[in-house]
Amino acid sequence: MNFWPQPQLAQEPAEWLGDAHPLAQQLGTADGLASLHALAESLRTRPVASLPALREFLRCYQERILLPHELPAIQTAFTHASRHELRELIAFDQQLATEPALRDFAGASQRVGQGQLQRLRPLRDERLVQRYLAAVEAREACGWHTLVYGVTLAVYSLPLRQGLLGYAHQTTRGFIHAAARSLKLTEAEVRDLFEELCTPLPPAVETLVGKLAAA
Repeated sequence: MNFWPQPQLAQEPAEWLGDAHPLAQQLGTADGLASLHALAESLRTRPVASLPALREFLRCYQERILLPHELPAIQTAFTHASRHELRELIAFDQQLATEPALRDFAGASQRVGQGQLQRLRPLRDERLVQRYLAAVEAREACGWHTLVYGVTLAVYSLPLRQGLLGYAHQTTRGFIHAAARSLKLTEAEVRDLFEELCTPLPPAVETLVGKLAAA
């Protein structure tokens, strides 16, 4: 599955993000379901077996994982990659491995991130990409999917604001669509839930980007 096809500047973030989140990709597998249930348990939400439970899970996911951890991680990786700060990028990668909130889907994140990092291997002139890839292969770094995504935005000179919002939208959409069939959601329910959950995302992204600009 092509998680991030090689981006073109004319494309919208949704087009380069593909299916968005490692867990959303794996929901049809035993590993994916186990990871989702573990994440739901760590967020102290009900099993995702109904529309209200899915709404509760996604709200908690956004509040406890997406906004405080994943989007800032993308921004940090983007910043380090833009400044060619390999040492700082690797140190941040290692720091994420100690974050309890990310523990329950660390394996899924790293599998996806490492796979996407391999797709950047042909960029021989991008020294930071090549050295980060070497660090991951030497097990000196994990290759989290959020960090690889941030690096990808920087390498292709894609706008950070659009990238963050695109990731947030596609992550939300990916979870909803992955659960829609088993929960037998209607198109209207899917659309309404997506719109409801995405309403607070633009101001959250603006706040995050604003902090970077002020730094």
